[in-house]
Amino acid sequence: MSWQRTADAVVIGGGMMGMATAYYLAKLGMKDVVLLEKNTVASGATGRCAAAFRSTWGGELNIILGKACIDKYEHLSEELGMDIGLYQNGYLFIAYSDEQLENFRKCIKLQNSLGVPSRMLSHDEAKELCPGINLNGTKGFYWHKRDGHADPMLTNFAHQEAAKREGVVIHKFTDVTGFKMTEGAVKGVCTDKGDIDTNIVINAAGAWSGRVAALAGLSIPVHGERHEIFATEPVEFGVCPTFVMSYDPDFYMQQRPHGSIIAGCGPSRYRKEAAPFNDYEMGHSWNFLEHMTGIMNKVLPRTKGIRVVRQWSGMYDITPDMQPVIGEAEEMKGFWMNVSGSRGFMFGPVAGEMVAEQIILGKTSLPIEKFHWSRYARGEFLVDTAIA
Repeated sequence: MSWQRTADAVVIGGGMMGMATAYYLAKLGMKDVVLLEKNTVASGATGRCAAAFRSTWGGELNIILGKACIDKYEHLSEELGMDIGLYQNGYLFIAYSDEQLENFRKCIKLQNSLGVPSRMLSHDEAKELCPGINLNGTKGFYWHKRDGHADPMLTNFAHQEAAKREGVVIHKFTDVTGFKMTEGAVKGVCTDKGDIDTNIVINAAGAWSGRVAALAGLSIPVHGERHEIFATEPVEFGVCPTFVMSYDPDFYMQQRPHGSIIAGCGPSRYRKEAAPFNDYEMGHSWNFLEHMTGIMNKVLPRTKGIRVVRQWSGMYDITPDMQPVIGEAEEMKGFWMNVSGSRGFMFGPVAGEMVAEQIILGKTSLPIEKFHWSRYARGEFLVDTAIA
């Protein structure tokens, strides 16, 4: 593919956030959109995630975006013209303490007020949804049936092909090395393949977004944090057909339609503080495997003895309040951030559309203004009590 020296907009990052942004920019009428990816599509967090989505959050903005994403995911195959492997099996949240149970009630009240019909479940109902679950020590459950997951590769590739049909030019294995700037405005992107003159740049590089922003002289608090995950051999599907999640202990588990169970948790649960840890280095650890298999055996006793067939890691994009960072830089006109705050697959399709709307239409159909990172300078942090 020949190098394009000018563009109306350049998107950095070929994961869900970036690819969806490029697709909607073109769909809304922008003629010359270029996407740059330092590796290949879905090679970062998107291709390594649990690929789940939900509207069951504890903050108003996240619930609004989550609900919009479910509405979109349910029709995405039709819109993009490609199967995305959609499976809506619901999220089953487990409380192991009275404090967690009370938080569930507060979350449900807020979710219901915003049109998400989540509800508390009895122990018998939870057992019916997840036949393999161990109810010992559980205080209560809540669930929303429209939550679910999709295939991350298929979904990202579907956005890629739709973007290409809309005229987006995609350059893979292209590393951004800097930016052309005049006083207070971006004027181009420099890469190891050549430069592209443009007045609009959208930084959707996930965990590496902070590093990309620094190339433009911007200090934006985003860093990477490695999270591990494993998958088992396929087993009888009825073991855990819904997505099971707990905040304390911190874990998630879900069974894919073909029978394999995937599971993961936050690194603070198993990482040894004295051990060296490079947040930007992919890999896996025995500590995680030992910790997570122990939890799985307790939560899903029927999994004892089954084999782990794969273990890998992905990079969460961490912000100070674990919330998205979206908007145009006040000190650098034309430089936009579109960072998920560790939920790129969940929010990608809608976040990409909102950024495209803001750039082209000057307004958005959903409220994203509070996600601007200037909130940190004001000492404002968005609160959500339903983040693991």
